[in-house]
Amino acid sequence: MKKIVSLVAIVPLLLSIALAAGPTEGFKIIHVQDLVDLLAKQPANTWVYDANPEMVRDKEGVIPGAKLLSSSRSYVLSDLPGPKDSKLVFYCHNTY
Repeated sequence: MKKIVSLVAIVPLLLSIALAAGPTEGFKIIHVQDLVDLLAKQPANTWVYDANPEMVRDKEGVIPGAKLLSSSRSYVLSDLPGPKDSKLVFYCHNTY
């Protein structure tokens, strides 16, 4: 619980979250409350992915329900949902 509370408190500083709005619309940076609202409105159509390495996950925690990608640089297409209208949210620890 402590990790989740810490994560929520420092998410704006540590995480960059990108939401793929559509194939021609590009990406959109969203904030924690935007993700909360999106999950409340479209929970079955929204997929959250954690692109952090294991050591970051251990230290900072994960967003509950996020699917863990095996790599922050690449992934297999089978990791993604089938429906093309799904909302995809990827987040990672911002070390830059």
